[in-house]
Amino acid sequence: MKASFNELIRDSRPVVVDFHAEWCGPCKIQSPIMKEIAAELGEKVKIIKIDVDRNQEIAFKYNVQGVPTLMIFKSGEMKYRKAGVHSKSQIMSVLSPLI
Repeated sequence: MKASFNELIRDSRPVVVDFHAEWCGPCKIQSPIMKEIAAELGEKVKIIKIDVDRNQEIAFKYNVQGVPTLMIFKSGEMKYRKAGVHSKSQIMSVLSPLI
């Protein structure tokens, strides 16, 4: 997964990475918000969900200590990172200048 993750975040489109866990209550709140953004923005953005329990090496590399944690990359460069549940408007305000 590591090599493909690195390839995915190098996309010229914004790549939203949602670090989550199955047992995480707030992650269950974040998930439908991410689906709504994906449906609205379509091909303009790529959204990836990373289960921290199944992908511990990636979570460790990016020092993910709480879930949900959202990171936004563009062309391999991290443009945004913050833990906690994000509203649709918060995410859209970060994505808008990157699209």
